[in-house]
Amino acid sequence: MTTGGRGTAVVIGGGLAGCLAAWALVGVADRILVLERDRYPEQPAFRPGTPQSRHAHLLMEGGRRALHDLLPGLDADLLAHGAVPVPVPGGLRWLSSGGWMPRFATDLTFLSATRPVLDQAVLRRVRSEPSVTFVEGTEAVGLLGDGTAVTGVRARTRGAAPGGTGAGSAGAVEELAADLVVDASGRSSRTPQWLRALGCAKTPEDRVDAGVSYTSRLFHHAPGIDASLSALYIQTQAPDHPRLGVLLPVEGSRWVVSLGGLRGSEPEPGAAGFDAFLGRLRDPALREVLSTADPAGETYGFRPGASVRRHYQRGAPDGLVVIGDAACTFNPVYGQGISVAAFGALVLRDGVRARGLRPGTARQVQAGIAAVAKDAWMMAAAEDVRFPTTTGGPSGAVLRLQHRYLDRVVARAGRDQEVCARFSEVMTLVTPPTVLFRPKIAWPVLRDPR
Repeated sequence: MTTGGRGTAVVIGGGLAGCLAAWALVGVADRILVLERDRYPEQPAFRPGTPQSRHAHLLMEGGRRALHDLLPGLDADLLAHGAVPVPVPGGLRWLSSGGWMPRFATDLTFLSATRPVLDQAVLRRVRSEPSVTFVEGTEAVGLLGDGTAVTGVRARTRGAAPGGTGAGSAGAVEELAADLVVDASGRSSRTPQWLRALGCAKTPEDRVDAGVSYTSRLFHHAPGIDASLSALYIQTQAPDHPRLGVLLPVEGSRWVVSLGGLRGSEPEPGAAGFDAFLGRLRDPALREVLSTADPAGETYGFRPGASVRRHYQRGAPDGLVVIGDAACTFNPVYGQGISVAAFGALVLRDGVRARGLRPGTARQVQAGIAAVAKDAWMMAAAEDVRFPTTTGGPSGAVLRLQHRYLDRVVARAGRDQEVCARFSEVMTLVTPPTVLFRPKIAWPVLRDPR
């Protein structure tokens, strides 16, 4: 596992963000080591290292386009393995905070599949690249370098219990020199602590905590179900309806259904808690759809914790790039995480192709990663703080004005296809939120008597 460090990049974490980061470095780094704590299953399967994987996931149109840019042909691979395309808003029954959205044809589509199908599709592609080496069962335990530059990673083998896949005795710590280190270790990232150990100042961060909690279950399609039903989303509505439900079609003629509640309205565990929560949603549509469906598995809960945006672009040492959830975590209800990770991988790819792995590249890339996450973060944080139980997040008169305007946008979108189409583009991360303030949208929104 030891390497000399010339032309070498080390990626911490072999999940989706780590695989995309490794692929972004292909053709620039001579050798790319991906350190993955788990050991990959032979076939798509839920992994302990991805606790959120049992819950509803979708690949927004913006993220789908980014992944196509990174990995041409990935769409076809996902579709061949059962991913379901869902037109937006035509294939989505969407109860927004302002009412039911119209359904009509656009060029927007999201892909829906269980998380293992998406992860395996990307992993297969990246594993085919000779310059990428996956080091499974290995975890990073620290960084090499000092307060001005990161020069590698300290890592050790986690080991496995005899005859099993669990952790056993850990191996000795090894030092892996690298020209670039990419942290893609997700929500559990320890980079803030590692940087403090190198003598760096505390990394600035924004934190918003809506106290969200989820419960999810797979279902077999009910016989005779309305063929026009592709996906269903019952959105929260501030301040009185802090519960949500989403049904998405996935491979194997199944649905994945995720229910979520904000602080004080969390679903109770188990099948009984799942069923009880269904009855507390603000509309019975989801409960009615599932009334004749057969469960295809157990219920699983998940508490993602606070949403955190770490500002590594503000003074972190050179030679280090932090990407995906390790840099910015979102409330999962908005479905932004996978797309933002793909946006960051594009920034990494373009940055290293333009500048190589020489000094200064990492800092430039990190600034770009922060920029492509900004809109998604602001949209999610601004929505979270509508609920009185949320802690942290933006506030003030400007935010209140934005809330009032966006409430009018949502209301108008329910009966105006042009406004709905632009709003859908923003929500699927195709266009920035500023589109909603352009005269073609603002004029009908502001003159609407509601």
